[in-house]
Amino acid sequence: MPYIGHAPTRPSRNRLALGFFIIAAFSATCVQAQGPEVPVAAARPLATFADFADLAERASIIAVVEVRDQTVVKPERAPGLAPGYARLYITADTIALLASPTPLGESLNYLVDMPLDAKGKPPKLKKQRFLLFADPVAGRAGSLQLVDQGAQLPATPETEELARVVIAAFAAPDLPPEITGVRDVMSVAGNLAGESETQLFLDTKTGDPVSLTVLRRPGMAPQWGVSWSEIVDQAAHAPQPQTVEWYRLACSLPRQLPAKAYLQDERQARVQAEADYHFILEQLGPCERLRT
Repeated sequence: MPYIGHAPTRPSRNRLALGFFIIAAFSATCVQAQGPEVPVAAARPLATFADFADLAERASIIAVVEVRDQTVVKPERAPGLAPGYARLYITADTIALLASPTPLGESLNYLVDMPLDAKGKPPKLKKQRFLLFADPVAGRAGSLQLVDQGAQLPATPETEELARVVIAAFAAPDLPPEITGVRDVMSVAGNLAGESETQLFLDTKTGDPVSLTVLRRPGMAPQWGVSWSEIVDQAAHAPQPQTVEWYRLACSLPRQLPAKAYLQDERQARVQAEADYHFILEQLGPCERLRT
């Protein structure tokens, strides 16, 4: 997505404010009643870093739009429409273009499936702002196709700022390759009791080498790191949370080591390798996703 941070193609009445570095729940607020103030529960986040990373890696266009009009597509003309949903043809104004290979016009259109309400009616989206992850429709200027049906999210300062963070992360040079599995695993005991080194070599979509190392020393906390090159670096560091490096590992590594990956038959070596692998997973933490 080489075209980043393009200004709106038309003046915006209300420029979206920048939010926090990572999307989070809205701050708890208080409502004034006829008595003491009652705290209101924090709102649930709309998405996580992993959610937006999933979308940003697939979308060539990321934009903030304001819906100008909507039309319900007849069910017979909406193949694949799920029960309880309506397919809407949306006409929208471009408010901000966060990433795109080319500029967008001030007006665009796209299709989105939305759940019906309790009365069987589609929601009214007019004048609402959304963050879109989409691709252009070939041969149809101004038409977009969402990368999936969850790729339209309410535009808030938090979601827009998170999108900018993810876009910048994926635009960085030497982007880490996608992890497809664990290829080889080995663990070697040291000369001292409790001393060991475990190395794990990963498969990647591009074939580029990636390895993980766990070092254990007596009286010291275990240390681990990732090397994104052919050199197995014992001084490699663990990735920072909410980065592409973290996302590649936390969201792609299998929960268990494949049996065929072990290079050793010794039981103790296998037990140590498995323990070190689960240590890495614990340190990475869960790959939390909120989109459905």
